[in-house]
This record gives sequence, structure tokens and C-alpha cells, in this order.
Amino acid sequence: MFKRDIKEVVCEMNGEHSNMLMDVKTYKIAEGELKELFEDEKEMAVLLIDGEGSFAWDDREEAIKRTSLFDEEPTCLHLSKGKKVVVKATKDMEILVQCTDNNDEFESKFYTPQNIKSDVFGEGVLQGTSRRIVRTIFDYNNAPYSNMVMGEVITYPGKWSSYTPHHHPQPEVYYYRFDREQGFGVSIIGDDAFVIKDRSAAFIPGGLVHPQTSAPGYAMYYCWMIRHLENNPWTDRIEDEAHTWMLKEDAKIWEGK
Repeated sequence: MFKRDIKEVVCEMNGEHSNMLMDVKTYKIAEGELKELFEDEKEMAVLLIDGEGSFAWDDREEAIKRTSLFDEEPTCLHLSKGKKVVVKATKDMEILVQCTDNNDEFESKFYTPQNIKSDVFGEGVLQGTSRRIVRTIFDYNNAPYSNMVMGEVITYPGKWSSYTPHHHPQPEVYYYRFDREQGFGVSIIGDDAFVIKDRSAAFIPGGLVHPQTSAPGYAMYYCWMIRHLENNPWTDRIEDEAHTWMLKEDAKIWEGK
């Protein structure tokens, strides 16, 4: 359920962690180089992690740039099956690619920082201990034609995210980065705990709770990716009833003396 020191392959539909029902890979593209991506039978989302260059697709080309996962909203290109994108790096670049099977064709969608939904979760509750930034790139609400969901979470140093504990039937993948290479945190999946390091990933089977926390001093980023199930798309989380008491207005949280 966990993997560290990822070089390229995060998971594959016909390989490692196939129960995630998605292909997820990262690519580093050196300055001046091109990367051509094409999927004959799968939809594809290409997320800019960092760097500068361009996406070219459907007789269109757009410049892309990102210098900070933490301070800047994402740029992402979402394509249906049979569509090609050429990624050109004018400066060293890293991208993350999410794919899954989808028989439906749909219009390509280019998401820019200006049209990304960004929310602050956990504010004003639990003494701010689960305050985080949640960016939704696409989900069932704005992309019902897709079989996937993609978003980002910024976890403040020493705070919790994916909290209160929740679950959903659909499988989910988290890909982690930290603001410093030596950063770390803890991922809890069901009853198992894993140490999160930079460039690691969590593979969350349907039905298991999956709260996360970052160590004090280290900001934690993760890209969250969900695969819809047939006739059962992900639309919301299911709170673990054992912990919903703390969300009530009159909940008593110990504050010390």
C-alpha cells in the first residue's frame, strides 16, 4: 500500500498496484527536450509538477510554467483516448501523468491556475490542526465524462489532512512531495502506518480510512487521484462515524491548562 523513492512508474493497470485501476507515472524532461504522450484506449491527464515549457495538442499550443507546488495553482491538460500531446521543456521540467480506460471521447480540456477550484478545509475546527489547502482540478462535477478525478492538497507543517478519517469505495493514489527533500510525514491506511518521504506514493484500496500528517517544519504536497467505479463515481467522502463527534458545534476538545 506504499512505495518510496519513485523514479518513474507509480502504478500500472497491468502491473504494480493494478488494483488502483490507473496508470500513474512521473517524467523528468530536460531543457530543450520533447516528450510525446499518446494513449489509444485510455484518457490521460498531464499535470505540470514544475519547470517551464509548453503543451501542444489538437492544433493548439500553450506555454506552461510552475516554480512552486506550494504557492502556485496547477496547470493540467486532460485528453480523451486517441489524443496526442507533445510536451516541450524550455527549462528542466517534471510532469505527472494519470491514465485509465475510457471508451468515451470528449473535448480536450486545458486547466490553468485561473480556473482551478481551491478551498481551505479544516479552518475554524479542531483548533486548526487539520487546516489545509485542497485544489480540485477535475472531478465528477466538472468532468462527468471522465473515469478519473485529480486534485492537489497542501498540508501545513505539523497539520493533518484527509481528516477527519474517511473512506470511499473507489481506489485512490497519493503522490507526495515536500518543500524540503528531507521532509517527512505519516500516512495511515486502515490500521497500517507508513513513513512518507519525498517522491513516495500511497495506494488506498476502497473502503479504508486514510488520514495523513506532515512533520512539524515540513510542508507536504500530494496529488490525489481517484478512479471512478462503473455506475459508482466518486462524488464525496464517507466520514468514519467513530470520529464524527468532533465535527459537532458543541464538541469538547481538550485544550490543556
